[in-house]
Amino acid sequence: MNIGQLARQAGVPIDTVRYYERQQLLPTARRSAGGYRLFDDADLTRLQFIRRAKALGFTLEEIGELLGLSDQRGQDMAQVRDSAVLKLADIQQRITELQRMHAALQQLVDACPGHGDLQQCPILGALTEARP
Repeated sequence: MNIGQLARQAGVPIDTVRYYERQQLLPTARRSAGGYRLFDDADLTRLQFIRRAKALGFTLEEIGELLGLSDQRGQDMAQVRDSAVLKLADIQQRITELQRMHAALQQLVDACPGHGDLQQCPILGALTEARP
């Protein structure tokens, strides 16, 4: 299949396929006599793997590591699980930080009457006050 067909089947833009190829997440495509990239079902499977891993929050570097592990069939799954556990901890840390940000912003929104002089705005006041 050509790059457009691959991109369509995977649900990504063509530029994404090219980018993943440059990042060596996808192997360099074979070329037709006319110079067009040619892909097969294994490339589609790999591209879908990348998309699913990205949806779970893995970075491209982490996805590269997972792909490397995936390519080593017959090995122990401990490294894959360890990667997922680390990603889960990272996500939990981000959730905690987002909850803190949410609570702080909610307090500011609740304190703001939504009308009146901007100099009395508690949101702008909190953003401009100097903190040690």
